[in-house]
Amino acid sequence: MDKTINIKVKVWRQAGPKVKGHFETFELNNISTDSSFLEMLDVLNEKLISERREPIAFDHDCREGICGMCSLYINGHPHGPDDEITTCQLHMRKFKDGETITVEPWRSAAFPVIKDLMVDRRAFDKIIQAGGFISVNTGGVPDANAIPIPKKNADLAMDAAACIGCGACVAACKNGSAMLFVSAKVSQLALLPQGQVEAARRAKAMVAKMDELGFGNCTNTGACAAECPKGIKLSNIARLNREFLCAKLKD
Repeated sequence: MDKTINIKVKVWRQAGPKVKGHFETFELNNISTDSSFLEMLDVLNEKLISERREPIAFDHDCREGICGMCSLYINGHPHGPDDEITTCQLHMRKFKDGETITVEPWRSAAFPVIKDLMVDRRAFDKIIQAGGFISVNTGGVPDANAIPIPKKNADLAMDAAACIGCGACVAACKNGSAMLFVSAKVSQLALLPQGQVEAARRAKAMVAKMDELGFGNCTNTGACAAECPKGIKLSNIARLNREFLCAKLKD
């Protein structure tokens, strides 16, 4: 038989980006500890709809820890009190019977609230667009081993490419910095020969766009890496700083 818990959910409600928000508290009984956090929110919304009340708006898509859309700040942690998971992978067994769970949207000037727990993360898309593409020779498909790449570099590039752009790093940072995200996107190309042609332009453009969009400065507290659902390492920030400084020296 499934174990169930009774909880209170303190949720941030905000009708729009220019409207003052507030917390509302709801009681839920007999929530299965095997259910995911988003399934618990589904149950809460069904309850609100049955009571002819406005359901809570929150983002979700794959519910498999791939897309990163389930961006919720839960009890003071991006994606909740568990390590290297997204919100959809958080299960209710991480909470105690009778506990009050506080749920908020990402808090960042660069991520304005759309409604309730949904935020506008198009700033990340603009940073990616600023980075541009890599130059490639068109024609026949090259052999997979035509460009020798050391395994260490290939592994580091793949680790950086694991970033899903959820924004947990920004939400965790006291400065609202996007350095971990930008450094992961720069590193995945900077480590490979295919990314060398535009390497200098890419680093400068992405950092400039990040600053333009209102993200804060990095002060190396490490909160971003500690809360990242994909375990992106702080060493990527060091690599971004190196790429950026080298690009400026070339100028």
